[in-house]
Amino acid sequence: MKTPIRFIMAALLPCASFSVISCSSIDAESITTGRVEAGVPGGEVSHTTRVRATVTGIDAANRKVTLVTPEGKKFPITAGPQVANFNQIRIGDQLNATLTDEVIVRMAKPGERAGDSVTGATGVARLGSKPGAAAADSYQITATVTAIDQANHTATLRYSDGSSATLPVRSDVDLSKRRIGEKVVIRATQAFAIRLEKP
Repeated sequence: MKTPIRFIMAALLPCASFSVISCSSIDAESITTGRVEAGVPGGEVSHTTRVRATVTGIDAANRKVTLVTPEGKKFPITAGPQVANFNQIRIGDQLNATLTDEVIVRMAKPGERAGDSVTGATGVARLGSKPGAAAADSYQITATVTAIDQANHTATLRYSDGSSATLPVRSDVDLSKRRIGEKVVIRATQAFAIRLEKP
C-alpha cells in the first residue's frame, strides 16, 4: 500500500515541522476496518497507516535527514525552524508514524441539536528529547435529508453551506422508514502520532 508521507511530516508540528518532497511511493502498512448494523443507516470506517523508517543520514547545516524504510527505500526530509529538538536526532534512530482516519455516519436522534463543529488537540515532545508529536482533529457536519429516491435507493443531503449531494444508501436500509427533513450527522477524525527513538 502506498501512502503520501506528507502526513508524517505534518505530524511533527509545531515541535518538529518537516517539509519535504512528496514521497507518495513509500511503502506503508495499512489496515481498513468498518462496522455497520444491519438495517440501520450509517456506520463507521477506519483506516490506519503505519510507517517505519531509520535515520541513515543527517545534514545538520541544511537541517536535512535521510530516512530508509525496511524495504530499502530512501527519502529525504527537511526540518523547519520549528524543530527545536533537531540536534537530538542521531544516525540509527527509528521513526514510527501512525495516521488514522475515521468516519462515522449516523442519523440524528429525535430532538437532538446536532450542528457543525471542529475540535482538535496536539502534544509535542519536551525540549531536549527526541522529536515527536501527536495530534487529533475532528470535524462534525450535519446534513438534512431533502429527497429520498426509493427506486434508485439514494438520498439527497443538503449541508449547512448550501451544497447538496445525492448518495447511495445500503440495500439493507428500508428507505420507506426514512423521512425528508431528518438529520444526518457525519463525524470525521484524523489522528496521528510520530516519534523518533533509539533502536
